[in-house]
Amino acid sequence: MTTVEHSIDVDVPVRTAYNQWTQFEEFPRFMSGVERIEQRSDRLTHWHTKIAGVSREFDAEIDEQRPDERIAWHSLSGTKQAGVVTFHRLDDTHTRVMLQLDFEPEGIVEQAGDKLGVVRGQVSGDLKKFKEYIESRGAESGAWRGEVPGGAERQGGAASGYGTGAPKPGPQAHEATPQWGDTPGGQPGSAGAPREPYADPHDPYADPRGGGMPPR
Repeated sequence: MTTVEHSIDVDVPVRTAYNQWTQFEEFPRFMSGVERIEQRSDRLTHWHTKIAGVSREFDAEIDEQRPDERIAWHSLSGTKQAGVVTFHRLDDTHTRVMLQLDFEPEGIVEQAGDKLGVVRGQVSGDLKKFKEYIESRGAESGAWRGEVPGGAERQGGAASGYGTGAPKPGPQAHEATPQWGDTPGGQPGSAGAPREPYADPHDPYADPRGGGMPPR
């Protein structure tokens, strides 16, 4: 299993950065390795990717989602991979986005690409494009403020579902410098709400048109 970690600071509030990341179907706008994502339920997505010249399709399940804090997921089919993205407030208008991916290279092409650092370079480039995308907009295109509890919470304290390879949630972090897996305190949303574009009327950064995805 190969692990890739990268972070980037974006010039938007933590709420704006997080809200944009919940719009999975828009990932192809800033992720070069993602060709299409289909949102099938609050927790299930179907991915079409092309990394190191290899095309893949797989289903992915969200293991945990906490507004303004973190989103963790793992694949259910196809290539073995898992990931977590965390959001760290630096100040009122700046956020650190930290992304960790765990994946299992398959075949000669992917293994060669892994050794050459192709995926690492792609992750770094995609985060830079995310920064350009959200900063150029100045506001999120939509949001889902619902919450998906972690495995231990869903099972009443039993072992979580992170045995599939998804990074385990870290402690509630209060350090000045965020570490991988940290989850600083955030503002929880309402579980079970439909995953659809949403604009908070009290949020000065919200799209005045009420969110919504721009036409492709």
